Amino acid sequence: MSSNIVGIDIGTAHLRAVEVRNPGKSRPIVLSYHEVALPVGAVVGGEVLEPHTVAAALKTMWSNGGFHTRQVVLGMGNQRVLARNLSVPKMSLARIRQSLPFEVQDLLPVPVTDALLDFYPISESTTEQGPTVNGLLIAAVKAAVVANVSAVRLAGLTTIDVDLIPFAISRLLVTRPGIDGVVAVIDLGASTTSVVVTREGVPQFVRIIPTGGDDVTQALATGLTTDVGTADLLKRRVGLLARAAADTRPGSFRGAVPFDGVIAGGSGPIDAVGADIIAEVMNDQLGSVLNTLNYYANTRPSDPVTAIVLSGGGAQMPGLPGAVSRLTRLGVSTGEPLSTVALASAIDAEALRQSGTAYTVALGLALGRAA
Repeated sequence: MSSNIVGIDIGTAHLRAVEVRNPGKSRPIVLSYHEVALPVGAVVGGEVLEPHTVAAALKTMWSNGGFHTRQVVLGMGNQRVLARNLSVPKMSLARIRQSLPFEVQDLLPVPVTDALLDFYPISESTTEQGPTVNGLLIAAVKAAVVANVSAVRLAGLTTIDVDLIPFAISRLLVTRPGIDGVVAVIDLGASTTSVVVTREGVPQFVRIIPTGGDDVTQALATGLTTDVGTADLLKRRVGLLARAAADTRPGSFRGAVPFDGVIAGGSGPIDAVGADIIAEVMNDQLGSVLNTLNYYANTRPSDPVTAIVLSGGGAQMPGLPGAVSRLTRLGVSTGEPLSTVALASAIDAEALRQSGTAYTVALGLALGRAA
């Protein structure tokens, strides 16, 4: 098997890929990376709807990106993926996986025949029924996975693994850097927000929330009667800075001091209205995140979350880290995706570092496959 692996992040608006040499080593080498745009409607919520369009984009990516292998790892992490805690009688992992269709029929929103199932073991315990393996059930709608793999095959590439995107992100930002304690990784993507709680780098809990940065952009476009591109630029410039003096009670941005339009480069009233719209949408989104963290805390009172790591395009929103810190009363940092890898000499290191957060998913996927 080749020692090179390419992780591919199939997004709504872009394809992003990162090639890594020796992903199983302590300091693998990033050989190349590239991004191509996708037309509207080709991919929705991480699911390929137009396989031939995506395949053509992948061929362009391989032509222009300088990749050395056609072996790839894909990720799934949209609303068509479910992650739930599950305990089963102790047996080999192979037998657990074989038994899943009979164990989880009542937990799935679709017939078990329409789902792809996997089990991620975390710990063992003893109950009244005997030895037990505790872990995470991962279930994906089969049609969604098949559509993505088909697009890759049409491009002449070989999918060697399909990984859960929240696992890939937490692996890159928490597990590999060796961050200790109980850490929540919050990834704010375009259409989904994922929350992964790790303990000593091992995922313990996963939730995928069906809202993301695109909801903010769309609300701005509608509320300000403008185009999506202008709305997105406003979101990235204004963000939550205007709510820096917000009410510090967990769960709300409301009660903020009135916004006076004082944002660097701001345009007064338009920015003021935009700030209110952003705050309203983010209040709902971060409220869902807070509810998720509270659920984890209530079910695992002995393992409280001690820190938060932010990831995804939404993590770049001005003022967001401070808002999350106020809501959760925890220390918040932004993940450093390049901290545990080396860069090939041909790579423009500064350019990649400036855009590195955009490649977090693709890099995490590549590093999950030990060659």
